[in-house]
Amino acid sequence: MAKTLKDAQDDLDKEFRQVRKHLGEIREAFDRVEKAGPEDDLYDMLDELEDAVSKARKGGILGSGAKAHREALKELRELQNPKL
Repeated sequence: MAKTLKDAQDDLDKEFRQVRKHLGEIREAFDRVEKAGPEDDLYDMLDELEDAVSKARKGGILGSGAKAHREALKELRELQNPKL
């Protein structure tokens, strides 16, 4: 848990950058599906797209995903608006 507002903002920014990176991977996987022809293996391409979306949502082994971004955002909001 971040101790200061600045720490929380830094964590949120870091998590946001990670998610944006993952979005690029989703676009690349989707483009491969879009450009596929009738003789391409759509099953494997869609599996790769699904993996990219899952990674963006949940994060990977080392990276963070939208779930970590959600937690960082919640933490920042709690520090900005502490309950009385």
